[in-house]
Amino acid sequence: MKKWSISFRIWHWVHAFVVIGLLLTVFLRKTFLSWRTNSEILSSKLLSMDINVTSEQAKILAKSVRAPMWDWHIYLGYVLAALLIIRIALFFTHSGKYNYLDISSLGLHKKMVKIGYIGIYAILAFMSISGLIITFYVELGLDKQSAHSIKEIHEFIFNGVWIFVLLHIGGLFIAENRDEKGIVSEMLHGGKLKN
Repeated sequence: MKKWSISFRIWHWVHAFVVIGLLLTVFLRKTFLSWRTNSEILSSKLLSMDINVTSEQAKILAKSVRAPMWDWHIYLGYVLAALLIIRIALFFTHSGKYNYLDISSLGLHKKMVKIGYIGIYAILAFMSISGLIITFYVELGLDKQSAHSIKEIHEFIFNGVWIFVLLHIGGLFIAENRDEKGIVSEMLHGGKLKN
């Protein structure tokens, strides 16, 4: 019997690509597509063409340039929310529970890893719920200030996702080169249950 079912492995890789996509959209928003930087570039370039725009107009232009990319962040957020619901369902399968069987018999390091996964699921659940609230704040009867406050918390908690991804990749590299050779390939081919 496989350690990781095909449904769990598909979920894992789709989830990984969605989280990476979300990270990339945030990275682009904060760097290359920052409205602050791009509004200055637009103002300067337009001025060199004898077109004078106000800082507010330049801000609107800069935000419109990045809007299609930011739409992808929202779409990926919807997918993330759906994937978390699927993960809850997968928990009730053997593969889904495998990581949490006999947790009390594990050493401190392995317990911390398992707790880390529970922590990231909690963070991602918060990110999904808060993202949906930010997107649908009008429909939910919230004012713009409340949505903005939730957005600030959403952005702060997002740092936990960055940290987890770095720890996950680093942990996989260390495990693959120490005592858990094949840990990455198991998530591709399913691995085998140990007797």
